[in-house]
Amino acid sequence: MFKLAPFAAATDIVRAALYELGKAGGIMDAKDDLRAGPVKLITEESLNRVNQNNPAHTAGITFFGQFLDHDMTFDQTSRLGQPTNPSKSPNARIPTFDLDSVYGGGPGGSPELYQPKDAIKFRVESGGLFEDVPRNGTTKAAIIADPRNDENMMISGLQAAFLLFHNRAVDRVRAEHRGLSDFDAFFRARRLALWHYQWIILHEFLPLMIGEKMVDDISKGRKFYTPRMGEAFIPVEFQIAYRFGHSMVRPSYRANLAGDNGQPFFGMIFDPAGEGVADPVDLRGGARAPRRFIGWQTFFDFGGAHTEAVRPTKRIDTKISTPLFHLPLQTIFGGAPPISLMQRNLLRTLTWQVPSGQAIARTIGKNTAQLGKADLSELQDIQPSFMESTPLFYYVLKEAELMESGQRLGPVGGRIIGEVFIGLLQLDPDSYLNVQPEWLPTLPTTGNTPESFRMIDFLRFAGVDPDSRKQ
Repeated sequence: MFKLAPFAAATDIVRAALYELGKAGGIMDAKDDLRAGPVKLITEESLNRVNQNNPAHTAGITFFGQFLDHDMTFDQTSRLGQPTNPSKSPNARIPTFDLDSVYGGGPGGSPELYQPKDAIKFRVESGGLFEDVPRNGTTKAAIIADPRNDENMMISGLQAAFLLFHNRAVDRVRAEHRGLSDFDAFFRARRLALWHYQWIILHEFLPLMIGEKMVDDISKGRKFYTPRMGEAFIPVEFQIAYRFGHSMVRPSYRANLAGDNGQPFFGMIFDPAGEGVADPVDLRGGARAPRRFIGWQTFFDFGGAHTEAVRPTKRIDTKISTPLFHLPLQTIFGGAPPISLMQRNLLRTLTWQVPSGQAIARTIGKNTAQLGKADLSELQDIQPSFMESTPLFYYVLKEAELMESGQRLGPVGGRIIGEVFIGLLQLDPDSYLNVQPEWLPTLPTTGNTPESFRMIDFLRFAGVDPDSRKQ
């Protein structure tokens, strides 16, 4: 995306500095008091003074962002911290927002994902109060197109919601077009899901992450994400910058309001005590039990009486929730250390030989605000050169923290994320922007206008909203 020199040479000194910067107990660790337990980490304001809440975002947007990542990227071969030619580590996902992480190869290519008696509808199961993704009866491994969409309960819940959305879309299409072949019904239902999903990306997710002004500016013309011959790809700068979402993860969540024997189910996002347990105390995926479902009123604002239940994300900044420095190996593709997610993110800046945040800021334009050495003085004792040539992952978090109070991305992070997201939509020949640019959502909305379609409306159509469940 930017033809610039790497932020640093891939030396043992630099590698060691990245390990130090991203280590548990280091300067990026918010040092949450995990002894307080999952409930107090949410409810006691004094425990959120370092790892601050973001008043602009509700908790679910973090996991929608994770879902988007799994829809467009999957790196299965690169080695952390070892310089790698991107062309030698191909993306295992099609770089479009086409929901291949949900649909797989379709009923013909991935029949295990679909119902035996109605082959154009997804399998959806339950092992408790509400829906669950299909699972292997012995291992409980999810039977889904992308195994990463079972890393935690929230992403698994989103996967199940997309499955249900499609199934209801099939019902709607069949009711509106009697006698339609299964092939045509599947195609129409999939397009209904895709276009409403793409609408949410452009009109809800991106404005929250980069601001309406930048969305509008990029929509008028991309300046840096300009693939040759119009062939979409995922730039390495994007792969690094998009990891900003990790800073939004809370140490704990309330998964639902009444699933734990009639009481709320609270849990850490990850907790070592959950290892090897059939019904873990934390919110990791890969398990099935009556309480393991998501009550979406905690994660998105459905309005009315439900608003009281919603919780925020954490701010986009350099203070990261402590559990992310101690990942369960089952959540790491390949199952190999390091278990600190921040170390893994920082080492990838060496893997892809990504330029510094300052170099990209200068390239974007002279009017782009740039962090100075004083803004990054905490890096002095780790690696002095990082103050002037900062790893992009850290730079993106720091500029959001200082320039946008952690509520959205700053100019470098926002430009990278915005141009790639909008570019992927503009370059996709099957997106609504290309097929029918004036298209508006056709499903019911809380805002009573087609333009107001948002994630809460998507979840309502899927039938997983609090009113549909009566809980």
